[in-house]
Amino acid sequence: MKNKVAIMWIITAICLILTIVFWFLMNKAEVKYEEVTATVTSTSTKEVVNKKTKNRTPFYEVKVEYNGKEYDLQNVHSLSGYYEGKSVKALLANDKLYANVEGIKSTSPVAIIYFVFLFGTFGMLMLSATYMSKVKKQTE
Repeated sequence: MKNKVAIMWIITAICLILTIVFWFLMNKAEVKYEEVTATVTSTSTKEVVNKKTKNRTPFYEVKVEYNGKEYDLQNVHSLSGYYEGKSVKALLANDKLYANVEGIKSTSPVAIIYFVFLFGTFGMLMLSATYMSKVKKQTE
């Protein structure tokens, strides 16, 4: 059982190192996009209510038209500055329009791998700590 815990801690450390490496790679990644001007066609806010805590989380939806096609503007953090008929700057990448560069970076393959290792590190940390406490209880 002690060997199993040691292996789990080694896997946790490897996941942590890979998380850090992919974080740097994600932030250094050169994203390809074209800056375009789109026209806002509609805006809306959806609120999701946590049933336990009653906290409300708003989600902003902005639809824009560019080259005769309607798009959902990705990664919008506020409706400030977005109203029907207004021309706004948008970033065209992978057949989607984004409000900012961070939206493009966070959906890149490197970012997805980063998030997998981030959650994997957290999961392995919890699992390793749990098994380590079980081993300590057995040896007492």
